[in-house]
Amino acid sequence: MQKQREHWSSHLGFILAAAGSAIGLGTLWKFPYVTGENGGGIFVFIYILCTFFIGIPVFIAELVLGRKAQRGAVGIFANLANNSAAWKSVGWLGVASSFLIMSFYSVLAGWGLNYVFMSLSQFYENRTAQEISNIFDVLSSSADITLFWHFLFTALTAAVVYRGVRQGIEYWSRFMTIGLLVILVGMCLFAMTLEGFKEGVQFIFYPDLARFKPSAAIEALGLSFFTLSLGQGIMLTYGSYMRRGDDIPKTAVIIGVMIVLISLLAGLMIFPIIFTFGFAPEAGPGLVFKTLPVLFAKLPGALFISTGFFILFVFTALTSAVALIEVVAANFTDLLGWSRQKAVLVVAISCFVFGIPSALSNTNTLFANWPAIYGKTFFQTIDDLVTLWFLPIGGLLVSIFTGWILDKELGKEEFNSGTALRWLWRPWMIFVRWVAPIAIVFIILQQSGLIDIDAYFGRRAIPNQPL
Repeated sequence: MQKQREHWSSHLGFILAAAGSAIGLGTLWKFPYVTGENGGGIFVFIYILCTFFIGIPVFIAELVLGRKAQRGAVGIFANLANNSAAWKSVGWLGVASSFLIMSFYSVLAGWGLNYVFMSLSQFYENRTAQEISNIFDVLSSSADITLFWHFLFTALTAAVVYRGVRQGIEYWSRFMTIGLLVILVGMCLFAMTLEGFKEGVQFIFYPDLARFKPSAAIEALGLSFFTLSLGQGIMLTYGSYMRRGDDIPKTAVIIGVMIVLISLLAGLMIFPIIFTFGFAPEAGPGLVFKTLPVLFAKLPGALFISTGFFILFVFTALTSAVALIEVVAANFTDLLGWSRQKAVLVVAISCFVFGIPSALSNTNTLFANWPAIYGKTFFQTIDDLVTLWFLPIGGLLVSIFTGWILDKELGKEEFNSGTALRWLWRPWMIFVRWVAPIAIVFIILQQSGLIDIDAYFGRRAIPNQPL
């Protein structure tokens, strides 16, 4: 007999938890540097279009499936696909994605925790710009220090999820998501006082065809999936905690608007700082840890600015990490009948252990020959495996299942339950059945190297800079 499923205590609580999950390092860390690498303006516009016309329809599909089945990611497909082993594998793919992301995400977030501590001790004092930038290389190559912060962040995340949906995830998401917004707005107000603010605004919003390459459209679509937490089983699981009276389409649009606004605020915070001091906007993934600390050290009130930024960084990471552990733990409670506490502890310990090779990727302590064999570190390998394959394939299969396999009347009933936007049913089905799958296939083909859109249009892609 299935246990009575816990639900969100309020609609606002769900919105803040779901938005907190989506407003992760994708918005604060990935959006600025990917935007920088793809020339700003047009890329941002395409990203917004992809979010609302492709990302949100898939987002709605995951919530619809979750609420209908009232189970974790695997149980959803077991319930709605007559226990089909093939379709249950889609749920397992989402669980695997969340587990793998958490294993290296906590390493990245642990570095953020370390930078909060370093900012409080004013690590940048009496150091040259090169020395400040090199600190990250020292940190990432320090096995013991990286493992310590990796463990601390994993434990912090587990402590939140351990308390349950209402007392843990929902309760703390209210504080973390609202706190995140307050800090980010404060940082943006500060950025408005800088000389480079006008140039930063122009870079983000002005369409410059000279900077644009066709493959950027595929990058924008992939980024929209990443920032909406799609293909990870998160929204499937969070949807299972929704009440029948909750308005799914309206909620999805609200969260989509929040994600776009947060992404733009992150850009408006970071790019003015970059342009004020003459740095290149395409600084790459190392932007947060190697470039920004150099800039913070030059600003008045560096202690406050640097500490505030990295607290924001940790908040965004924590709201997403909570969802990642919840996805895996929810499946153990559903399928094995474990208590929440046992499931959370087992998942957290497993994520920490599996994340050790990622934590030690730059130390030559473990799997020292991994880069020589695979061409990249263990950290980068797991990141690419999830980002290039698991998430797009997961999103594709969710779209196909919702649009073509799920009973049409059942899907319509669940979509319409609690919403006044029933007229969106037909347009939504068109996007879920046709637009989203075709677009996702292009992501997979481009990222796997099977096609090169830039070559077709005679434009060369700008190579990414390494971390």
